[in-house]
Amino acid sequence: MAEMTLPHHRALPRYLPGLALSVLVAGAALWLGNIPAVSGAGFSALTLAILAGMVIGNTGYSSIAPRCEPGVLFAKQHLLRLGIILYGFRLTFAQIADVGISGLAIDVLTLCSTFALACFLGQKIFGLDKQTSWLIGAGSSICGAAAVLATEPVVKAEAGKVTVAVATVVIFGTLAIFLYPALYPWLATLFSPETYGIYMGSTMHEVAQVVAAGHAISPEAENAAVIAKMLRVMMLAPFLLLLAMRVKQTGHARTEKSKITIPWFALLFILVAGFNSLALLPEAVVNLLITLDTVLLAMAMAALGLTTHISALKSAGIKPLLMGLLLFVWLVVGGGAINLLVHQVIA
Repeated sequence: MAEMTLPHHRALPRYLPGLALSVLVAGAALWLGNIPAVSGAGFSALTLAILAGMVIGNTGYSSIAPRCEPGVLFAKQHLLRLGIILYGFRLTFAQIADVGISGLAIDVLTLCSTFALACFLGQKIFGLDKQTSWLIGAGSSICGAAAVLATEPVVKAEAGKVTVAVATVVIFGTLAIFLYPALYPWLATLFSPETYGIYMGSTMHEVAQVVAAGHAISPEAENAAVIAKMLRVMMLAPFLLLLAMRVKQTGHARTEKSKITIPWFALLFILVAGFNSLALLPEAVVNLLITLDTVLLAMAMAALGLTTHISALKSAGIKPLLMGLLLFVWLVVGGGAINLLVHQVIA
């Protein structure tokens, strides 16, 4: 989770083709998402942006990828973080408090159980090395590919293992975008929109995927999902500190000090929501910021789709994929059980 840095003005031309492509895909998705027949079929603008990006990314994108990649990656990484920060203008501290202790408890239980299961499955069942198991476990239990990349310097993993872990969590995280909205009508008797949002935020892999899935259900589900996910993302730093201690005990790391990543964008998201709670800005300005936020998120979703390649299935290998599948099943089923249990206990 690198800090958000704007491209230097001299490097800006390198980013323009990819940003322009992201804008075109996002604009088309936003337009289609406003058509009643399309939105009524369950396709939100953000989901459409991902789908369109995936179609382009797996067909003709390879021929223009060298020119577009810098801008597409910038949209996927930095515009997403900026979009999440500005998402705070949709929320207040009262809404964050509604997620409260139960949401925090759910995140902690889901994170710990998923990572422990990853260590067991990876090393005891599939015979994978510790580094691969830890990387896939971090990506599944916290925040997808970003957590994998943040964990890499702590465990000192080789590039090939990082690639496998990223491919694994991206595959199942992408599947979750479509699975969770499809499951909601079947689970509506067990979950309200808000508690279903917490369920999504506590069990889905990537921040972008949580936003897209929540957006496809309702604003209430989306808001709760983003809050729960941001609480989970902020657990990355203490998780890495504990993992670094574990790595040091096993003697698995080199002697140099490991780099611990702080998810600053998650903290800024909380600060923006706190500022929004004070109602200091005119409503027209807040609405303008929310519109800008929607555009940035749609661009990030388009970029996410453009960089999601079917070929990743082949590169990951069967054992990491099976491990990722079992972790995904645990997140959907076990994570759902954790959510229901905690909501029963902490009513």
